[in-house]
Amino acid sequence: MPRFNLKKDLPIVALIMLLALSYIAYNKADIKVLDLPTYEEFLEKDLFISATVTDGEVILKSKDDTYSMIVDGIDFDKLLKKVPVSLSKESSYDNAIFTIFAFLFFLLGVLLFNRFKKSSLAEVQKERSFADDNNFYKRATPMQKSDITFKDVAGVSEVKDELKEIIDFLKNPKKYQNFGIKLPRGVLLVGPPGVGKTMIAKAVAGEAKVPFFYQSGASFVHIYVGMGAKRVKDLFINAKRETPSIIFIDEIDAVGKARGNNNHNDEREATLNQLLVEMDGFEDSSSVIVIAATNQIEVLDEALLRSGRFDRRVFIPLPNIAERVEILKVHLKDKKHSLNLEEVAKMCVGFSGASLATLVNEAAIYALNRGAKKISLEDFEAVKDKVVLGKKKALAYSDSEREIQATYQAAKALSAYWYEVDFDKIGILGGELKGEDSEFSSRTKLLAKIKVYLSGKIATQIIYDESYSNATSDINKAKKIADDMTQKYAMGEGIIPTALDSANILDEAILEVEGFLYKMKDSIKNIKDILLLDEYITKDRLKSIVDEVL
Repeated sequence: MPRFNLKKDLPIVALIMLLALSYIAYNKADIKVLDLPTYEEFLEKDLFISATVTDGEVILKSKDDTYSMIVDGIDFDKLLKKVPVSLSKESSYDNAIFTIFAFLFFLLGVLLFNRFKKSSLAEVQKERSFADDNNFYKRATPMQKSDITFKDVAGVSEVKDELKEIIDFLKNPKKYQNFGIKLPRGVLLVGPPGVGKTMIAKAVAGEAKVPFFYQSGASFVHIYVGMGAKRVKDLFINAKRETPSIIFIDEIDAVGKARGNNNHNDEREATLNQLLVEMDGFEDSSSVIVIAATNQIEVLDEALLRSGRFDRRVFIPLPNIAERVEILKVHLKDKKHSLNLEEVAKMCVGFSGASLATLVNEAAIYALNRGAKKISLEDFEAVKDKVVLGKKKALAYSDSEREIQATYQAAKALSAYWYEVDFDKIGILGGELKGEDSEFSSRTKLLAKIKVYLSGKIATQIIYDESYSNATSDINKAKKIADDMTQKYAMGEGIIPTALDSANILDEAILEVEGFLYKMKDSIKNIKDILLLDEYITKDRLKSIVDEVL
C-alpha cells in the first residue's frame, strides 16, 4: 500500500481545497443581498416564488435570481400571505463546510486509488521482468532437430568438407575420445552478409541430428549489469543437458568486441567474460559445439580466438561462378524456366547466396506480371539493378540537370570502353560496372576502375568549369579502391615502381583522365545526345562512336 508523501501529496491536497473553496465562493456569489425598500417593492409585485428561513437570514427566490435578507427586517405575516415559507435547521455555513469536505474526500480517494493502481502495475511488471530473466534458459529451447541438411545448402563445398569431422564427432564422440583426440570447442564462421552462415550452422545440426540452440549476440546485451552474463550461463547449462548439441551465436561481434577500448561497457564486458569462462569450462567429455558467425572478425577480442575457444575459423567467401550455378539450381528447382544457368551466373558476379535467392524471386514476380509462363533471361536482366541498388524512384530532373547528368554518364561510358572496364549498358540514371569473377585483381584493372569513377567529375569540370554533387558516390568508390591498393600491393620492395600512397594513385589517375577526356570532348557530346534521347547506351554503340573519331 503506498504511503502518504508529505512533500509530494500536500500541494495536491491544498490545491483540491482551494478549488473546493472557490466553488463554494462562486455559488455564494450568486446570492444577491436585498435592502428593505427593494424587498417590499418585489413583494408587492409578487416577484418572489419561495422563501427559506435559516440561521439569521431569509433566502428568497424569484424566477431568475436568489436573494438574501436579514430576518429582523421582514414582516413574516405579510410574507406568508404572498409566498410559501420553509424553515431550514442547517445554516449555509454548515452546508458549505459539508460540501468542501465531501468534495475533498472524494478527490483524495481518486488520488490514492490511482497511486495504488500504478504501484501494483509496476510491481507486477517488475516480477514479470525478473521471472523472464530468471527463466531465460527455458526460452532458449532447442529446435526440434533441424530439418536442414547440406543438400539444402549449395555453393559451399569446401566449407562442407571442413565441417564433416565436426558432424562425425557429434554423431560418434566416443570414437574420437578413445583415440585421444580433442576436437575444437568453438567454430567461427567468417564471411560477408548473405553467404549462408546461419544456414550452414543449421545444416550441421541437421546432419548430426542434434538439438540446435540459436541466440543472437545482441540478445545477451542487457541494460542491467550481470543479466547478460546470467543469460549466457543459463544457455550453456541447458545445452549441456541436451548433449550432444550445438550452440549457435549469430553476429557474435555484438557481444565479443575487443575489451580495453574507449567505448567502455561494463555489461557487455561482463557478458563476454562469462562467455569466455563457459567455453573454457567445458569438460573434455562434453559433446557441446559452439558455432558463431561474424562478418567483422577484426573487431573480436583476442581471447575469443585463442586455442580452446574459437580456435577453428572457417572463411566463407562469396560464391564463384560454379557455386552460383548450384545455388540457382536450388532456388529454381520448383519454378518453370528456360534458362542457361551459366549465363545467369555470369551476370551475377559478387552476388551472395541470399542475393541470388532474392534475384530469382524478383525475376519470377516480373515474369508473372508480364504474363509469361516461364522465367527467362529477360526477367533476370530486368530486375538485376533493382536487387543490387534497391528500387529506384523516378528522378524528375530539370532540363539543365538532365544535360549535366547525361554529360557525366557519357564520360563514364566513354572511359569504361576506353580503359576496358566491362559493363552491359550505361544509362542517364546509372549503370553498374561488372565485377571481377576471380580471387584477385591486377593493379591495371583496379586503376582502370578508378579512372572510370573519376571521369564524370573531370568531364563536368572540363565542359562546364564546375563541380556537382552527383559525383560524390563515384569519388568515394575511387578512394576506396585506392586505399585497398595501398594494402594489397604493399608486399616487398620493388613490386610497384610508383608510390603506394592512395593520394598519389588518385592524382596520377586524374592527370591521365583529364588528358584523355579533353581530346574526346566531341565524343562526349555525341554520347550525351544519345543518352538524352534514348536514356542509355550500349557497348557496341560506343564502339562505333569511338571508331569514327579514331
